[in-house]
Amino acid sequence: MSDVRVIIQRDSEREERVVTTGTTAADLFGGERTVIAARVGGELKDLAYEVGDGETVEPVEISSEDGLNILRHSTAHVMAQAVQELFPEAKLGIGPPVRDGFYYDFDVEKPFTPEDLKAIEKKMQEIQKRGQRFSRRVVTDEAARAELADEPYKLELIGIKGAASHDDGADVEVGGGELSIYDNLDAKTGELCWKDLCRGPHLPTTRNIPAFKLMRNAAAYWRGSEKNPMLQRIYGTAWPSKEELKAHLDFLAEAEKRDHRKLGNELDLFSFPDEVGSGLAVFHPKGGVIRRVMEDYSRKRHEEHGYEFVYSPHATKGKLFEKSGHLDWYAEGMYPPMQLDEGVDYYLKPMNCPMHNLIFDARGRSYRELPLRLFEFGTVYRYEKSGVVHGLTRARGFTQDDAHIYCTREQMAEELDTTLTFVLDLLRDYGLTDFYLELSTKDPEKFVGSDEAWEEATEVLRQVAEKQGLPLTPDPGGAAFYGPKISVQAKDAIGRTWQMSTVQLDFNLPERFDLEYTGPDGTKQRPVMIHRALFGSIERFFAVLLEHYAGAFPAWLAPVQALGIPIGDAHVPYLQEFAAKARRQGLRVEVDASSDRMQKKIRNAQKQKVPFMVIAGDEDMEHGAVSFRYRDGSQENGIPVDEAIAKIVKVVGERTQI
Repeated sequence: MSDVRVIIQRDSEREERVVTTGTTAADLFGGERTVIAARVGGELKDLAYEVGDGETVEPVEISSEDGLNILRHSTAHVMAQAVQELFPEAKLGIGPPVRDGFYYDFDVEKPFTPEDLKAIEKKMQEIQKRGQRFSRRVVTDEAARAELADEPYKLELIGIKGAASHDDGADVEVGGGELSIYDNLDAKTGELCWKDLCRGPHLPTTRNIPAFKLMRNAAAYWRGSEKNPMLQRIYGTAWPSKEELKAHLDFLAEAEKRDHRKLGNELDLFSFPDEVGSGLAVFHPKGGVIRRVMEDYSRKRHEEHGYEFVYSPHATKGKLFEKSGHLDWYAEGMYPPMQLDEGVDYYLKPMNCPMHNLIFDARGRSYRELPLRLFEFGTVYRYEKSGVVHGLTRARGFTQDDAHIYCTREQMAEELDTTLTFVLDLLRDYGLTDFYLELSTKDPEKFVGSDEAWEEATEVLRQVAEKQGLPLTPDPGGAAFYGPKISVQAKDAIGRTWQMSTVQLDFNLPERFDLEYTGPDGTKQRPVMIHRALFGSIERFFAVLLEHYAGAFPAWLAPVQALGIPIGDAHVPYLQEFAAKARRQGLRVEVDASSDRMQKKIRNAQKQKVPFMVIAGDEDMEHGAVSFRYRDGSQENGIPVDEAIAKIVKVVGERTQI
């Protein structure tokens, strides 16, 4: 036995240790039950990995990001084993970890039923208790094909070794370099129980899976392509403890209550008629009120900050998008062209920026006009795949609150700083307050313009972002093809993160459109262009706010701000007078004059999440007063009419929640 020197790295602490040949990562961290893998030389390894001389070894805790991925991918293997024990004819697809869980795709004759999922989960629990060992072995391509001859999807993956994509999950099975198969071995006898093509790493044994649950099943195309066979996908979740699993399930239950599609139906706000098409929403009167108020307030704030309003058509000739580069880089996200005017291609616009460039270029511009801030509520159309369309948050037709700012190089930094501050302040006005920023940089495979321009634009954005004093997270390769961007990430009431506003710096489109202004010395100069969407899209922002407030909008956004509820029929005219007086103050007030009993009217108002229920009976009429009942069930009695209206006006004006 020879000595092997290794370095154990724990955060900033380094420990050199001398061990014997054959020592495994598990030996280094023996007794540390939360350590389930190791990072050796920057690569994740199973605990069974034998350490080499001079290697740096880091423990991977189960609760870390890498640890959770390993836990969830291992659980996906257990699920696949359970499926094949119960459904021997099932062919295996891919089973990667995803955010908060995992999935595995199967080719089976019939879709899985809820009863099937219960049986699979029960079988998984049996496998987990058996404590089967995950054992890695390297195989040649030929050996892998021989072993997996009955698994057609695995054979396809072997064929793309080295070119597997993270986007479809294939890289969890075959990355670059060697192929490996993981055997699930009986804890006592070492007998093979099941195997799967996989890069790993995995947990030491199935007993290391503390808590899991199967969630649902759905149809999914093999590797995400509509040209491929439709498979059955089972989703599950796994956590380091039963307490964390319960907390996650509670969170999902709360999120389900807040689902904007569910609330949109319950509150009669919007719908997606089949006759219109997938991903294309129609807003009902109450939803229209909320949307109008959102837009009106945004318009007012933009006017105060020097924006000018423009409008552009929904369709345009294809040559405009050739000029902008969208047909080179974005054609898959656009609707197919319409053949008009003797064979000319027209497209529904996916972006507003090319048309705003034409507005800038419609006449000569002077440096005295800059910065020129053009703003539009512009409806755009993007052909999202049916599998990703999701209510208002991922739609095919939506309206961007789109601004394009043209400025000089000297104005650029200050304008970006002013724009980002404006964006954050306006989001706060709508009730979102917990932010961090993300800086998206150049995709080396998908960009236009020079490296020097990208470097300058990225550095300016970085400095602007850092001035806000918010956390700044890098997003390498996440920029659009024409320039880097800052994204505002906002947390909602239950802690979910949503991408909100984007601010993008662009030296390239002004070049492509040959945009110019006359400088102080009379020479023609190129403007800098800033792309800025504050809501992202009105529809998506509507959905985010709907879920953030769980439908209980603050009074300034609520479609009905106050509802008059008479104790008896004799009190209806009195409340109608109250409503008329309140409407003259700009309030949205209705009276429930139906034949329902008062208590049912109150329940209906609570279901509709009306901020102020205004109740009146004989005593109120006698004293020229009303009573308030609030959404939480509390009540305030005997408020004089003028005082009551003034209170509602104050709450609306201050945009406070009650």
